[in-house]
Amino acid sequence: MCGTESRKELPLVSAASGCSCCSNETANEVTVAGDAEYALEGLTCGHCVQTVEKAVTAVAGVDAASVELVPGGRSRLVVSGAVAEAELRDAVASAGYSLLTT
Repeated sequence: MCGTESRKELPLVSAASGCSCCSNETANEVTVAGDAEYALEGLTCGHCVQTVEKAVTAVAGVDAASVELVPGGRSRLVVSGAVAEAELRDAVASAGYSLLTT
């Protein structure tokens, strides 16, 4: 660029304020049957919702999963089926988000 560089380096967004792609939490060994609700952190958009729903519905025993998005806050995950909470936590973590203990 003509020998002059005018680009400014921008800082990376912290995991707490964006799509927390690198967060992990420890798993609990609780099995749920029927509909269960969980809190999620780190979701900021519709793509985040789709990513979590896809990851959770891929878990054996999950009949359905839906997320109610609260950008920048605690979103709600509703899961139907019989599945261990540890498996849900792992699926959510592999998608880059945090399943909170409620």
